[in-house]
Amino acid sequence: MRARLIEAARAVFVEKGYAEASTPEIVRAAGATRGALYHHFEDKQALFRAVVEAEAQAVTEAIETASTTVGTQDALAEGSRAFFVAMSDAARAQLLLVDGPAVLGAAEMDQIDAGGGRQSLLLGLKAAHPDLDEETLAAMAVVLSAAFDRAALEVAQAGAAPTVFEGVLNRLMGAAFAPK
Repeated sequence: MRARLIEAARAVFVEKGYAEASTPEIVRAAGATRGALYHHFEDKQALFRAVVEAEAQAVTEAIETASTTVGTQDALAEGSRAFFVAMSDAARAQLLLVDGPAVLGAAEMDQIDAGGGRQSLLLGLKAAHPDLDEETLAAMAVVLSAAFDRAALEVAQAGAAPTVFEGVLNRLMGAAFAPK
């Protein structure tokens, strides 16, 4: 039932936006009752958070699947490609990069990202550059994660070519680790 509610809520949030989506409409779309909704979720915002977490998890799984099937050298590039493929869903980009921060706030979205996509990026950076200290790697993951998100938003909203942004981010990652 929880998964059905999340799936129905995703569709309604994407179609109408958070503010215009109503819990009765979500319940109807899920074929559930209000009691079932409130058994699983405290309120509409908690349901929205579950939708955002599910979307973030889908992106993380795509990155991890792609980056673990190749060697260490190619893991960052393959993870980058997988990120752009996963984020090519305009609805997902809207939920994670526009609506999520607006509804949940930047701090809560940062927590969601820190345990998901950014954590995958950090692990990839560590594997590729074990000689760098934890603080530097963590800072790089924060900055690069923000760059990935901005690029994904540009692709989703402006129809920019994902391969161009993928290439730019791979160059940034390469430049970040070039010898001084």
